Amino acid sequence: MYVIERPTLDALLAVLQQRAFTLVGPTVRDGAIVYDEIAAATDLPIGWTDEQEGGTYHLERRDDAAVFGYVVGPQSWKRFLFPPTVRLWHARRETGGFQVQADNEVPPRFAFIGVRACELHAIGIQDKVLLAGAHVDSVYEARRQHVFIVAVNCGQAGGTCFCVSMQTGPQVSSGFDLALTEIIENDRHAFVVEVGTDRGAEVLHELPHRAASEEEQQAARLVVERAAGQMGRRMDTTDIKELLYRHAEHPRWDDVANRCLACGNCTMVCPTCFCTTVEDTTDLTGEHAERWRTWDSCFTLDFSYIHGGSVRASAKSRYRQWLTHKLASWIDQFGTSGCVGCGRCITWCPVAIDITEEVSALRASENATLASAQEKHDGNP
Repeated sequence: MYVIERPTLDALLAVLQQRAFTLVGPTVRDGAIVYDEIAAATDLPIGWTDEQEGGTYHLERRDDAAVFGYVVGPQSWKRFLFPPTVRLWHARRETGGFQVQADNEVPPRFAFIGVRACELHAIGIQDKVLLAGAHVDSVYEARRQHVFIVAVNCGQAGGTCFCVSMQTGPQVSSGFDLALTEIIENDRHAFVVEVGTDRGAEVLHELPHRAASEEEQQAARLVVERAAGQMGRRMDTTDIKELLYRHAEHPRWDDVANRCLACGNCTMVCPTCFCTTVEDTTDLTGEHAERWRTWDSCFTLDFSYIHGGSVRASAKSRYRQWLTHKLASWIDQFGTSGCVGCGRCITWCPVAIDITEEVSALRASENATLASAQEKHDGNP
């Protein structure tokens, strides 16, 4: 554990640029904190925080100059590792046929600045989905292998956060090169730094730093503990896979379908969703054709279209598919939950459907049924 002072953050970004990394970090744009290319620490959301609840998001000024004093916004790092649109190949008509050419662009070398614990887990989940299976996603692989990650331990939780329930935060545990904990006390503004890789150690070696004292390490621990105690939501994950499988026909799905707009916002902001579709295009002359891969959502009617129609024609079936896959069948497929507790799907749902509330309702209904059965049993031995 080491300490760097606040001005050294600028030097850290400069060192990463010197190593030919494209900096990507949080910045304020259009009334939200979004991830985009940045050039210096002044581009970061200094002095800003976000207030989040179901269907509600807005920015507010803090009373200090915290650099990472917010939670998570509408975007995830998936946008840079698994882009929303990718041209797979293009072809041009030539004598006797078409000449097909693959798009083999040189992948960017990203340095991600400000990655939270839940987001590191989300990247790890996508690694399992897109890299660990029999069919490796070449676009993701090319972008993923060079990423330098500067993680940040959360100093506060948002109104829709529940990473503690999912055991994914608020403290980072692995998957980073350097991890920062921001300490603001009186006139002191510094970062406690944890080194995660040899590459991270090499970068830190180029910066002014010193060993963290026990008091500074304790201050960093208190920052994380405070965030852990501020969770806006919680989810009981006990037996959750079987719980959802047992209640595929529960009337609660009808209730949520009456509210769900099937807009797909929850899947677009989710850091782990990976559904895509393929589109072919051609110019008016028929001389040029392209194939594109774009993000899709299991909430769209066409996503489950098979010859003859969609197999999930109702909003009820599509929401049930999404939630059950995220929390149950994902475990069967990839050995882990597809949810990291970031709360984005709650914040950015226009009608404030809450994934933690839906799971709680199913569990409460089951417990009530079991309690009623027990009462009858006790009354009629």
